Amino acid sequence: MFLTISTTGHDDVPATDLGFLLHKHPARAQRFSTSHGTAHVFYPEATAERCTAALLLEVDPVALVRRGGGKGRGGAPDAALAQYVNDRPYAASSLLAVALGSVFSSAMKGKCAARPELAEERRSLRIELPVVPARGGAGLVERLFAPLGWSVTARPLPLDERFPEWGDSRYVALVLEGEHLLADALRQLYVLLPVLDDAKHYWVAPDEVDKLLRSGEGWLAGHPERRLIADRFLARRRSLARDALERLALARLAEAEGTEPEEIDNAVDETVDTEEKPVPLAVRRREAIVGALRAAGAARVLDLGCGQGQLVGQLLKDARFTEVVGVDVSVRALREASRRLRLDRMHERQAARVRLFQGSLAYTDRRLAGYDAAVLSEVVEHVDPVRLPALEHAVFGAARPGTVVVTTPNVEYNVRWESLPAGHVRHADHRFEWTREEFRGWAGAVAERYGYRADFHPVGPDDPEVGPPTQMAVFRRDTHHDAGPGGSPTGPDHDPTPKEAKAA
Repeated sequence: MFLTISTTGHDDVPATDLGFLLHKHPARAQRFSTSHGTAHVFYPEATAERCTAALLLEVDPVALVRRGGGKGRGGAPDAALAQYVNDRPYAASSLLAVALGSVFSSAMKGKCAARPELAEERRSLRIELPVVPARGGAGLVERLFAPLGWSVTARPLPLDERFPEWGDSRYVALVLEGEHLLADALRQLYVLLPVLDDAKHYWVAPDEVDKLLRSGEGWLAGHPERRLIADRFLARRRSLARDALERLALARLAEAEGTEPEEIDNAVDETVDTEEKPVPLAVRRREAIVGALRAAGAARVLDLGCGQGQLVGQLLKDARFTEVVGVDVSVRALREASRRLRLDRMHERQAARVRLFQGSLAYTDRRLAGYDAAVLSEVVEHVDPVRLPALEHAVFGAARPGTVVVTTPNVEYNVRWESLPAGHVRHADHRFEWTREEFRGWAGAVAERYGYRADFHPVGPDDPEVGPPTQMAVFRRDTHHDAGPGGSPTGPDHDPTPKEAKAA
């Protein structure tokens, strides 16, 4: 398989500067061993006006089979032969992408030791690949590269030029032209070649998500085909693709808001301006929640739907909270919370104050019983309305903490977010967003049903017309409602039977 990268010189900048960027001298041909063959780098032309670097990858079919364990696909009679006779030596695929990452690793990272300033210069580039598998045709090639600023020429290759009636193959001859940083161009090829092929020659593990995000930094989060890219690059492993898209969304929002990804809860710029400096609404929410918990005198606190553990970390800074438990349905979120909280390096006394465990709020869980307070921060709007009664019972009916703090977006305030299109919710995963009246109606009904009383507080600037960006309810349990005759729970607070739980 073959790839060329060409550039032209201008003013006093010779085209042969490409050699500095690629860390490969134009006057020498070089070869590199890979796990599946040999990569050759050479320059068919190298003048001040025009310079072309070529990467030729010679794939060893036998080595490819050995690395794959010598197993054919399926049980077809020709499966063994297909291991040796296929398009891998000729068509640009994940094999070429891996070779790019290996041979041009410094260039992909945007490093140029000899001339650092060159790595920051956009230059006119022409990239040619004579045979590219395109599962989706030339149209998909256009949709992948054109949004990145490339002029795309994807010419379908016929199945057999001698028999034009057979039509076109799934391969194209690809030419990309445009002004780009060389590092960006290489990273885009690294990601998009396997996406076009819709196949990888190696096992895709969870660390492949990190590779995707590193190579996609600066361009993937805003790409209109990012879902398809994540799905195909990660070999259609849905859990990995979902993980990648969640992290991309956080990174995109963090870039828009100028904060760290963990500060972002919703899909709009929620920075609230003050006279001193912008304060993210997520920070204000946590401050309001901690204040409500302190006012309630809570010491043992549940963070239900804890996500990446931002509130858990905030609570651990205050010694009055003697036990903090983070609960989330997502194992990935809990792993990230553990990493951010540095549980593995936490002092023994501090570590004794915190626990993280997986759980679903749609089911009663005995581990949640006996706590002073529980927090549902930006959680209820992620629950399907038909599932809300199950969550209400699990928290207010079964766990029954003394205090429950609930925050949720105020949909009326959405008109104040200039970055949010009219009629859109703040986050793609929000099942609904309530007005102030709707939230008060829901909270009042829950409080009456389960023996609590609810007070309401604004979070963020309280706009006289549309209210605050976040609305918060603090539920306090009515101790007179806790027990009927003999101290047994009565009314809606009883534990559900298996049939009732299933119905919920």
